[in-house]
Amino acid sequence: MSQPNSPNEKPPLNEQIADIALRVIMAGGVTGGGIGAFWSLFRESDIPKAIASAAIGLGISYAAKMLTPIHKGNERRLEEAGKAVDAGIDWVTDQVIAKATGFENKYRLCQASACQRLRSEGVAQYDRILIPLLRDVYVPLALDFNATSAGFRDFQDGHDKHEIKQDLDIWKILANLDRNPSFRQLAILAWGGYGKTTLLKHIAYRCGTNNHPKNVPGLTPVLLVLRDYRELLSQHNPPDLAELITQHHVLNLPGAADLKPPDGWAKAMLKRGDAIVMFDGFDEIGKAQRPAVARWINRQMKRYGKSVFILTSRPKAYKQMDAADRLEFPTALWVRDFDAQQRKDFVEKWYRCQERYTNIEPDTPDVEQVAVRSAADLLGQIEARQELKDLAKNPLLLNMIATFHRRNPGAKLPRRRVELYREIFQLQLRDRPKARTLDTLLTECEAQTILQRIAIGMMNKRWERIHQPILLQALQTILENLGETVEAAELLEQIEQVSELLIKQDDEYEFAHLSFQEYLASVYIAQSPQNREQLLYKHLEDDWWKPTILLYAAQTNPTRLIQEALKREATDLAYQCLQELPKTRRLVPELEAQITALKQTVQTSRYTQLESYLKNGQWKEADEETYRLMITTVGKDVGQWFEEEELLNFPCEELLAIDGLWVKYSNGKFGFSVQKDIYLDGCSYFPAGKYYEEALERFGDRVGWREDEQWEFSMKYDISSPKGHLPFVMVVGEFRGSLLSHPDL
Repeated sequence: MSQPNSPNEKPPLNEQIADIALRVIMAGGVTGGGIGAFWSLFRESDIPKAIASAAIGLGISYAAKMLTPIHKGNERRLEEAGKAVDAGIDWVTDQVIAKATGFENKYRLCQASACQRLRSEGVAQYDRILIPLLRDVYVPLALDFNATSAGFRDFQDGHDKHEIKQDLDIWKILANLDRNPSFRQLAILAWGGYGKTTLLKHIAYRCGTNNHPKNVPGLTPVLLVLRDYRELLSQHNPPDLAELITQHHVLNLPGAADLKPPDGWAKAMLKRGDAIVMFDGFDEIGKAQRPAVARWINRQMKRYGKSVFILTSRPKAYKQMDAADRLEFPTALWVRDFDAQQRKDFVEKWYRCQERYTNIEPDTPDVEQVAVRSAADLLGQIEARQELKDLAKNPLLLNMIATFHRRNPGAKLPRRRVELYREIFQLQLRDRPKARTLDTLLTECEAQTILQRIAIGMMNKRWERIHQPILLQALQTILENLGETVEAAELLEQIEQVSELLIKQDDEYEFAHLSFQEYLASVYIAQSPQNREQLLYKHLEDDWWKPTILLYAAQTNPTRLIQEALKREATDLAYQCLQELPKTRRLVPELEAQITALKQTVQTSRYTQLESYLKNGQWKEADEETYRLMITTVGKDVGQWFEEEELLNFPCEELLAIDGLWVKYSNGKFGFSVQKDIYLDGCSYFPAGKYYEEALERFGDRVGWREDEQWEFSMKYDISSPKGHLPFVMVVGEFRGSLLSHPDL
């Protein structure tokens, strides 16, 4: 910050705001009864500038917004000042925590400190690729309400139909806690790499620094990683939530070594409803321990019903619980795929962050120009190829694509997930050490082979973390079997410090992401003698192994694997294995003939249940089965929404097969092609190019989806219902007629 020109001259406005922001936030924010104290801050001049400069950004937008109603005439200048001083802090420092007043404020900042990075271990700088601060690159996730039936017609109790149609992010939901009490208990579902943990860190950071939106209550964040407490919570007499927070959670936070929670603090906070408790990774608890942990979570939500609870999980771990042990979250949300705008936002933020961190003068036009051009090149390549767009729907894979692009400017981007992982491991294990001209053990020994054996062992044990002594013993055994003379401890240190593929948490290690472990396990099996494929057969219906199985199928001839899946009636998995085959690579004639025959077999097996329902006139069950077949075809789980693009590009063979069965067994009354004919007939009543909405409304009236000029979707599962009434498909909250525009119907 600049200094005043003279002792009598006032500091610049941005310094004044910095001082005020620090004092206000450290005191817990401005309340209705504290206006006098707030204004008194203007008169004080003893706040050290060093502390202010370290704290700018923790809540400057919060403080500036508090000033805005008072200084309406200065709104523009305040906004500019906020932008200028916000760059003065990069993270929550020990100094900031130490200067905070009161236990509650210190705790909040400690919790925020634990969540400020994408990885809490720190920012590493290798080959100009950095791990950025979360706030610099975070892109809001779009959330969908969990559906309760096929087609998403039956909205959950208590949710307004119009509310469900809008795009939702977590802050919109938290802003409606009072209006909709069911929002106080949220389950957020997604597969790996979709940003569930990052979302919780984002909430904890913003709440911990009092930088949450002004229409959201100022809740105290508690982020609990469930795998850290799985043994404790699954024992016979687990601690109460308040006890868990005070005796375990607080002590493990950075900067909290000297913090002593006041007696009854956690219990009182939870009882008042002042806490937002986040349970991360229910799926990361062992299957045998999940029932006990689920019962414990349910008890805590009942005991402290006024507080907010959010749980994250992969879908099947959350759903596949016995009725007696089922988690009792009234609202379930799915994380949607990244769309084009989210991809653009992330890539631009990521490149801007990388360029600024690696330049001494970060805010100059040339640095901005390089960032903009690099981001534009990457986005152009992604948007030009459907395969890359499919990969980039997953935030983790998009991050990996960006890393590859920056490390290999001008190189062709990998178009398949398995190729992307292969390139990342080459980057981490070979290219980084070579670029730094280091003679490391990673290049001297078969580091990836060693990690593959560790990964397959952890998959077999269903471990996501491994204790350091067990890992060292396993490494030593593997090294001896490979004839290597290096020490296990030395190799482990270099894997952790140089490659960053293994991360240490207390006395345990884990792969930087579970998908890395799954990929390495798949490579271990794929590169082994063929009979090792049998390791996968007993896991064909096990959700824990599904990503590994699909990655394996992408690297090999999966014919026998698919045949075995069909034998065990895992038809959806068989179909997904087929989808992993490269669509652009020509196969040898013998294999191509095998795959063609397999496709026909898989299709017949997948549609057996649908045909049975239709033959028996079970129209509702057939509608639900149609949705299940279609949602799994686009790679999603039952309960998720379709994106419009997914239906426009729905695979031709599958769509025609489903449509053919509906037309056949309804004697031409139901089916997608029937619906399209009705729609096109309606279009003839309107001038070309001006009829879309009107034609859709006319279509809705004719097929019985509209009543009193409103879209109601009151479905009637009877052959006497209007022609084209079934099947029904919803697209992200509302019907948009996507299938009516499909080119193959």
